[in-house]
Order: sequence, then structure tokens, then C-alpha cells
Amino acid sequence: MENGIRKSRNFKFKPIVSVVTVALGTMHGSQVLADENVKSLDSVTVIGSEQAARELPGSAYYVDNDQLTTEATTDIHQVLKTVPGIYILEEDGLGLRPNIGVRAAAPERSQNITLMEDGVLIAPAPYSNPAAYYFPTALRLNSVEVLKGAPLLRYGPQTVGGVVNLVSTPIPESNRGRAMFMLSDEGSFDTHAYYGGKEGGFGYLLETVQRNNKGFKDIDRSGQDSGFEIQDYVGKLSWEDERNKVLFKFQRSFEDSDETYAGLTDADFRRDENRRYGLTEIDNMDNDHTGVNLSHNFKWSETFNSTVTLYHNEFKRNWFKFDNTGDLINAANAGDASAQAVLDGDQDAFGLRYKNNNREYDSYGVQANFNWLLGKHDLNFGVRQHFDETDRFQPVETYDQINGQLVFQGSNADTVSGGDNRLEEAQALSIWITDNFQVTDKLLVNLSLRMEDVESKARRYGEPARSSVTNRVENDYREFLPGISATYDLTDNWQVLAGYHEGMLPISANAEDGTDPGLSDNYEFGVRFTQGTFYSEAIAFYSDFSNFVEQCSVASNCSNGADSGSFSLGGAEVKGLEFQAGKLFTAGNFMIPVDITYTYTDGETTSGDQLVSGLELQNIPENMFSARVGLEHSSGWNNYAVAKYIDETCVDVGCNKSDSRFDRTDALFTMDLISRYQFVNGPEVFLKVENVFDRQEIIARQPFGARPNIERTVYAGIIIDF
Repeated sequence: MENGIRKSRNFKFKPIVSVVTVALGTMHGSQVLADENVKSLDSVTVIGSEQAARELPGSAYYVDNDQLTTEATTDIHQVLKTVPGIYILEEDGLGLRPNIGVRAAAPERSQNITLMEDGVLIAPAPYSNPAAYYFPTALRLNSVEVLKGAPLLRYGPQTVGGVVNLVSTPIPESNRGRAMFMLSDEGSFDTHAYYGGKEGGFGYLLETVQRNNKGFKDIDRSGQDSGFEIQDYVGKLSWEDERNKVLFKFQRSFEDSDETYAGLTDADFRRDENRRYGLTEIDNMDNDHTGVNLSHNFKWSETFNSTVTLYHNEFKRNWFKFDNTGDLINAANAGDASAQAVLDGDQDAFGLRYKNNNREYDSYGVQANFNWLLGKHDLNFGVRQHFDETDRFQPVETYDQINGQLVFQGSNADTVSGGDNRLEEAQALSIWITDNFQVTDKLLVNLSLRMEDVESKARRYGEPARSSVTNRVENDYREFLPGISATYDLTDNWQVLAGYHEGMLPISANAEDGTDPGLSDNYEFGVRFTQGTFYSEAIAFYSDFSNFVEQCSVASNCSNGADSGSFSLGGAEVKGLEFQAGKLFTAGNFMIPVDITYTYTDGETTSGDQLVSGLELQNIPENMFSARVGLEHSSGWNNYAVAKYIDETCVDVGCNKSDSRFDRTDALFTMDLISRYQFVNGPEVFLKVENVFDRQEIIARQPFGARPNIERTVYAGIIIDF
């Protein structure tokens, strides 16, 4: 660090990794739940369609490209709020660092769900450090799939709540392209463009997303905006003949965002939700991601095929941010006038710590899946060998606040040690076998068995040269996870489903030897009804944890106050109900699609050495609701309203035993309006008003302080096909 300018520290990975990188790419076997023998690898799915989601022997949801395009989705949180059983914890109001949970898996940094792009694990280090600081750009997604219940054992490693698979843009069947341009009244400008096609046995796709956002928060005593810039590039090459399908995919993205961990005191939030303290003016996230995937599908016969996939993901980030905000905000919330004066810039402060949260992640592996259609059985057998590591070198810089301005004083880059200078690694062998057995015309049974064998280790160093190890931990565990689920057609309109599976949440590499992963028994039971264009589904779920494990981080401390490693709450149970219904109405030249979802959840501790029973679990809202209503006209003029509600939510375990207002978020109801017009043989234009009622509430208190959702924002855009 020179003169207060941040510089990244780069580490060299082992030579073997560099060699393997040339060959490695994404990985995914054949779909466990689809009917085709040889799958298209252009964009790998685990469900495939809305209709397939409604027939699976387990609960599932499919967000198609029409919804993503119609709602001009830039923030993955907003579209996932319309999916039953998903919990959202917004952080920055813009969706830069998504926090997604499913059923009993809380949403902190999406670390408790299996997160994939085209069937490939996409979290930077899904075993050693599962917090997903990287997330694919929502604008380039073709669809989103959510799989819950016993069939999710085909995937992993997180198998308690669910799988979220992000499906990328497929290669077009013929040469064509699309360009979307969108701007907002806040001064943001977004572009999404792709071009590709197939000829003979070869196919290709070139795609980019360019985002420039000014942000919606105002930084005290600063002319700097609070926005971000993102550049995302994807290239695909494919080749196929009668028996072979090969796909090579390359992805590269960059983000530079002026984001912070700091929120506001409650009093400041009520006065101005969009304020940011001047102490955070120099906070910044700088990251880049590289993904390389290579998949080969071979059709051995009409009933047997295999898919082998290699993958390699690298993610480098430096989140430079004020390290003491939480202490100041907590003190000011408690009435400390001096702490408030420092936040306001009215009082000088000395020795303020700003940390370069500088990390490099490396994740790679190979997976093979074999699919065999044997009579009434659809069998899948697969294996994955995975490696990942996280390398942290996090110097702290010191600033003084003088007359409301930050003055650089020095850095400890020459003496970084301990938790700020560590290497964490994990390797995992996963084996699975599944059988979709069509027992009778009415009864479909899915049998699943998954094995996870995980070894992890972490080392902390005494100085930058890493010649001395000050602390070393190692851990290993092996779990066998069975599951069974079934659907039964009572009539042509009614279907029942039921399932059971054992689930696991892996623990970070910082965990001590002998630490067990999170384990639960998970049940679901539901009914489905279909008649004409009407569909409804109600599913009750229950998860009984023998070991409810929290992953500790600075962004989300564990219940014991730890900011690294893992912490067990002991026993816990989460139960709830998911409901969805949809109907297409017609009136003259109008079509009126209506879709509603509702989720009820109750989660609490049941036992534990350090916590009593009956404490409400954190970050799992009790009630969530969404409604999507369209008014589509044959002329090409279509209008939509999307309403979303999320209940107030515990931010600390046991808030039901506390009367502190700082233990909960606010309830939030928002509505978006979209109007689109498709010109005949011309472009499509659209107008979108997000948060039309301009409702801003405390949607999160993590990492530090009260944080708002985005204010009312107007977007206008155009889509051109060529």
C-alpha cells in the first residue's frame, strides 16, 4: 500500500494446477430427472421446464426465460422472491452479493445451498469456504431452477434445503443474435448482447453483459457515487455427431463496486434510508472471476450414455472496507453520543482500521455420470473428485478522521499474520446413485444415495513470507445420505407426493478435527392439482437437525460471537408449508396469466449444550408471499404487476426471547410494474417501475447496521433481435 492506494497481493498456485487448468472446464452429468438419453450440453439443466417441475417426485420450481426477460431481471433476489420455499436476505439493495436460502438452509451468503451454473459448482470454494461472494450476472441467465426434496441428493454438497441451478444462454440453432439496452432514472446503463449459431456439427456463442450503475445511496461529504461497474464475457464452442456432444465454455467477469459492510443506526435510517457514512467513502470491492468448462457426452447405445465434465473456477477479490463500523453503530444505537459524532464526521477519530479483505479462491474437479434406461428404471451413477482452496492475505491500513476527512497513516503489510494470513484447503470425493422407477402407470419412485468424503485443512502463518506456521487444523468426515420420494396419480387431476432424505451441510476448513457437519432428516408431503390452464400445489416440509451448524464470518457472526470457523447449535427443527397456484384467463383479445406463491416457515432450536430450546432461528422469515399478474394483448402490448411480501425476520438466534428492536428486520411489501410493446418485425421496447410505492424498510442488519432495499427506480429499455 502506497499513499493509501490499495494493491492486490497475488499468489502463485501449485504448478500442477496450472497444467490442469488447460484441460479443466465445467462439469455435469446427464440430467437425473429428464427423459432424453443424450442431453444438450449448450446449457445444462437439472429440471428442464416448468412442466417437468410439476411432475417430479420432489418439489421443484422453474423460472423460465420469459419471466426473466419480462421482468428485466438485474437482481436475482427479486425473481427468487417469487419462488416458494426460498428465503432472501438483501444486503446492498442491488443484488451484488446474493444471500439465498432454501427451506431449512438459512440464506447467509448462499453458503447453505448447492449453487451451480449449468450444473457446475459455482461458489468460489464450496467445501473449504462455501460463502458465495461470486455470483453469475443475472442479466445473462436463460432460466433458474430450484430443486428441493430427496431428488437433490443427485447434487451437493449442501443437501439440506435445496439446489439452485443457474442456466446460461444456449447456443442458437441458427446464426442470430440479440441486444438489450436499458437505462434508469438513477443514471445506470445496462447492456446484454449475444450472437451465435450452429452449422454442420459445430456451434458457437459470444456473449457479454456490461453494467454501469451509480447506486442509490449518498455518501456524506463526498461527491463519489455508491455504484458499480461489471463486465461479463462468455464464449461457447460445441461439436456433435450422432454419438458425441462436446462443449467448451469460457467465462470471464470483472466487478468494481463502491460497496461497504456498513449500514446505519436506526435513528439515521429513519431520517434518511439512503445515507452512507463518510467513513465508508473509500470502501471498495474489486474482483474478477474466470471459469473454464469442458464436457463430453457419449451415446453408447439407445439406452446408455455417459457425460464427463472437467471444470476450473478462479475468483480473486479484495474488499477494502472500514473494519470497526459495527462497534460504532452498536454504540450509537445504545445512545453513545461520541460514537454518533464519529459516524457523522463531527468528531475526530484516530487509528481507524481499514482492511484489505484480499482473497484468492481456486476450485476445480472432474465429474462423470452414467445414465442407463433399463426397462422401467432410469438409473444414474456418478462420481466427482473436487478440490478447492482459499488463500487470504489481508493487510490492515490505518486512517485518522480529521475534520470529517480520512487521512492515511500507515499499513501493516510487512507483519500480516494469523487469521489475516492463512491458507484453507479441501478435497472431496462424491459418489451418487439414483433410480427413477416407474413402478406402475400411476406410481413413480425415486431412490437416491449419496456419499461425501471430505478432507480439509487450514494453516495460519506468522509473517508474510509464510516461513512459520502459527496454527494448523485438519478435519475429515464421511457421510452416507439416503433418500426416497414418490408421486402417485390419484386421478387425472390429482397427484400426491412424499419424500424423505438425510441432508448435510459441509463445514469450513477452519473447523477443528472431529467437528461434524450439519446433519438433518428432511421430510415433505404434498398434493398437486391440474385442470386445463389451472395448476396448484401445496407441500408441507419438516427438517429435524441432529446438528444445526452455523458458518461463522465477519459478515454474519455465529451465535457464540465467532467470526470464523463453525458453531453448532445442537438440535433444531424447521417446519413449514409451500403453496403455489397459477391460472391463465382469457378475455377477448387479452390473456391474463396469474401466479401466486406463499411460504410459511417456523424454525427453532430443540436442544444444545450452549443454547436453550425454543429459540427462533435467524434469517428465516415466517411468511412470504408473491403475486404475478399479466395483461397481454394480441397487438403485442403487454403489462405486468409483480407484488412481493417478506415478513420481519430474526437477525439473531432467539429474538423471540428478546424485546430489542435491533434483533429483527422490518416487514417489506413492494410492487413492480412493467409495460412492454413488441413492434411488428421490429424491436421490443419496455418500461419498468421497480418499488412503485417507494417503500424502503430495514431489510437487513448484516453485516453492520440497518440497510435499505432499493428506492423507487424507473427503467426504460429496448431489445433488438438480429
